[in-house]
Amino acid sequence: IENVRLFNELKESLEQQTATSDVLGVIASSPTDVQPVLDVVAENAARLCDALDALVYRVVGNGLRVVAKYGSIPPPKESLPVSRGMPTGRAVVDRKTIHIHDVAAEIQTEFQESKAIQQITGTRTILATPLLREGVAIGAISIRRTEVRPFTDKQIQLLKTFADQAVIAIENVRLFTELQEKNSALSAAHSQITETLEQQTATSEILRVRASSPTD
Repeated sequence: IENVRLFNELKESLEQQTATSDVLGVIASSPTDVQPVLDVVAENAARLCDALDALVYRVVGNGLRVVAKYGSIPPPKESLPVSRGMPTGRAVVDRKTIHIHDVAAEIQTEFQESKAIQQITGTRTILATPLLREGVAIGAISIRRTEVRPFTDKQIQLLKTFADQAVIAIENVRLFTELQEKNSALSAAHSQITETLEQQTATSEILRVRASSPTD
């Protein structure tokens, strides 16, 4: 029994390390495109946390838009409101992980705004954690089950790790894009300075020739 327990723990640890390695590999190979990273994050989050699906959201305007998904439960067709009346919205507003053992049991008291989605998807247990960048929630990851089966502490911590990796990828792309824009601006400024210097040099040469040849 002890051997089996140790073997299962070792297998689980290796799977988590492999998943982390996969995400970091995609981050390194996609410095300008965050989508492949978010897709891998969603897949690994659903698979390793034993959930039916995983959804990655980004804050866009006043709503939450799905930017990556994995699993069989249909995602929301429209942006979700950033509201405490929805599990994922509450994770963003409160900037902390929200774990609901049975959404159906709390639908009338805590999460009335998610009633329509819950009835369509049949979601019962949901775990949502925010994507935090310097304390600001820029999105969230949620995983769902259609049965009442709460997630374990290890799975909760694992989802937080995937959220951190998603933020790293988003931040890398943002910084890389800003660097490219600054380089383009510097190149444009350098070209403009070079052109101005050439014009000034040409003007100086003409004035010098005029001064040295007043009669020709």
